[in-house]
Amino acid sequence: MSWQTYVDDQLLCEIDGTKLTSAAIFGLDGSVWAQCPNFPLLKLGEIEAILKDFNEPGTLAPTGLHLGGAKYMVIQGEPGAVIRGKKGTGGVCVRKTNMCLLFGIYEQPMTPGQCNMVVEKLGDYLFDQGY
Repeated sequence: MSWQTYVDDQLLCEIDGTKLTSAAIFGLDGSVWAQCPNFPLLKLGEIEAILKDFNEPGTLAPTGLHLGGAKYMVIQGEPGAVIRGKKGTGGVCVRKTNMCLLFGIYEQPMTPGQCNMVVEKLGDYLFDQGY
């Protein structure tokens, strides 16, 4: 299965009549493995700041998580594995695996729990597969 198929068929799957508005998979080196066309163009330093928070949990809390210049308030997560953020009526979930970062961005009517389930389920699978 190609990385783009993981984005198109797994991350952008429909749950209870709703789905993520945007999704992507990035390598830990910041390279794009796959993304949907409307995923934000990440700015210099944004991936590095996310990776730093995975290595030193709590570093994003004071400044927020930024994706393409959009600021998300960091609300919770699992140290070293998941960062979750909120912005207006939507938010983001970032799941780190051994080799990549999975991003899911949502807006209402999708709920934070639905977003987290989609992103983290695929992330758990890839982690278990060694990715």
